Amino acid sequence: MNNLIWFRNDLRVRDNSSLVKAMKGHKVIGFYCFESSFFETDEFGFKRTEKYRAKFLLETVQHLKEELEQLNIPLFVYQGNSADYLSNLIENHTIDTVFLQKEWTRDELLILNDIKKKVPSDVKFNEVYDQFLYHPNDIPFDDFKSIPDIFTNFRKKCEEICHVRPIAELPPKLPDENLVLNKTEIPSLKELGLTNFSTHVNSAFPFEGGELEAIKRVQNYFWETKKLGFYKKTRNGLIGIDYSSKLSAWLANGSISPRTIYWEIKKFEREIIKNQDTYWLIFELIWRDYFKYVSLKHQDAIFKLGGILISTYNPKTNEKDKHTWINGLTKEPFVNANMKELLETGWMSNRGRQNVASFWSKELEQDWRIGAAYFESMLIDYDVHSNWGNWMYASGVGNDPRNRKFNIKGQAERYDAAGKYQRLWLQETLF
Repeated sequence: MNNLIWFRNDLRVRDNSSLVKAMKGHKVIGFYCFESSFFETDEFGFKRTEKYRAKFLLETVQHLKEELEQLNIPLFVYQGNSADYLSNLIENHTIDTVFLQKEWTRDELLILNDIKKKVPSDVKFNEVYDQFLYHPNDIPFDDFKSIPDIFTNFRKKCEEICHVRPIAELPPKLPDENLVLNKTEIPSLKELGLTNFSTHVNSAFPFEGGELEAIKRVQNYFWETKKLGFYKKTRNGLIGIDYSSKLSAWLANGSISPRTIYWEIKKFEREIIKNQDTYWLIFELIWRDYFKYVSLKHQDAIFKLGGILISTYNPKTNEKDKHTWINGLTKEPFVNANMKELLETGWMSNRGRQNVASFWSKELEQDWRIGAAYFESMLIDYDVHSNWGNWMYASGVGNDPRNRKFNIKGQAERYDAAGKYQRLWLQETLF
């Protein structure tokens, strides 16, 4: 059997179920495409993938290519539309089965359906859910429609009943003759229509993309500095690389799996300390799972104005408000500092994200989807489920039963009492 692994948001070799299954074949090749649709301008005027995440993605794919070569698997890399390349690759290499991670959101389904129209009907597509902490077959609900709309109800039931699956063991490398000639090249930022840049000196996320970089970060945060043992106490921080795990970007493109992180936390708990801090990182992994299940349950409703609540939401439309919010020129210095950080680094803390989203949707009363689309464009760690799920939550059309509005000044006093963070990004202009 000749197998192809179509990499999408599972850009790793370790704990990759598709890779493990595909490597049982006689011949194995990999495929990745920098999909044109993800670099186009969206309906709100933003390029869907800006330079920050694009650079991280380029680094990730380069690392993946090198890691696969160690297993004697070539990675064929293209730029454009997957449907224009994959059918030829399948024909030229006499592929019987395509192995891939199962995705269900709008764009990913469109791409998959386009490809299926162009390949012979006898080519099998083997899709697996491989992005969860709690696998969909293991959760204690009859079907996706019965997933609770309150996170706590979901979490408690899963914690009570579910077990996290073991890590998929990587098989030995394939014979040398499997590493066939491959002249495809990874594009540059310029070829993706983006400009090169240097990482900002004050960036809280100065890391590179790639599986080995993710593993290095776990090693540092867990074992070298033991910061994991203080995670809950520091996670609302704003400055520096160690106030949180910073693993979200590698999780987002699948260069590390949530299972890998979970089992490393468990090892840390056995060997160093088990406390509320170590549990809280697992808690955040469950939140990440939850937003994936929300999108599985509600499908395209996560992209609609009324959200999953099908709410009556009548936003104002004000280009001036959009300009001042994006460029950090609003009346709120705390919002401005966070938006400046995002603009200049592609990163923002969790605390910052909650505040700027609340300000945009509740204070300025603008269309929350514009904020979500801007985050999609700018964030290094953009994840379709978490981003749109969190924006719905913050805007009162999602899973927050309390529909809270943040007191921005109170938040600034609580989390940046001395104004250090605001001064860092506003350069003393308002102090």
